[in-house]
Amino acid sequence: MPETYRFLPRALPAVFLLAALLPAAGQTDSPEVGITAEIDRVEVLHEGEPVVIQREQDTFNTVTPDFSMTSRPCPPYCIQPMSAGPGIETLGEIEFLDYLQRAGTDDSILVIDSRSAEEYARGTIPGSVNVPWSELHLGAGADPETVEQYLEDFGVMFDGDFPNFADASTLVLFCNGPWCGQSPTNLRTLTNLGYPPDRLKWYRGGMQLWHLLGLTVIRP
Repeated sequence: MPETYRFLPRALPAVFLLAALLPAAGQTDSPEVGITAEIDRVEVLHEGEPVVIQREQDTFNTVTPDFSMTSRPCPPYCIQPMSAGPGIETLGEIEFLDYLQRAGTDDSILVIDSRSAEEYARGTIPGSVNVPWSELHLGAGADPETVEQYLEDFGVMFDGDFPNFADASTLVLFCNGPWCGQSPTNLRTLTNLGYPPDRLKWYRGGMQLWHLLGLTVIRP
């Protein structure tokens, strides 16, 4: 299970433990930094285990150095358009959180981190699974049998070499952020293979905006 809680040292006297666990006078259970005015936190499932997504409560917190850079060489790190393609919906954080919640109980929805396995291991959004862009992109050397297996995992049925997308899952993809082309590449690959665009969603903000908003990140 991902480590999402920190425990107080056993050596602290009981009176200090009690003081640490009880809210201060005038405080409520609601966090100071909510997600919206109505939403404090969201619970999702990651690898079958519940994980709470909320924003960092330290109001002096700053973005992690990995995502503080403003200028990466372009190409390949070029700013992406707002649309990943005709019929593909671009999501903001609130809409993306809704899909993360639904994916935990609805097998027809899958949230995909399109980054490399190394990037995924350094930290990802709870509720996502890793499908590296290079394992779907034939132009990057992906194995056709691996691509077909992924499509079957997404609910695509094959009659010989012909894919049937009638029961295909809704896929929600993200990568590093608006300057990252990994998830847009996956989305183009999927539509080129015949995947219905209305069953493809894109969280354009990716890890960059997720970190910038102080939302929960876990290491798988």
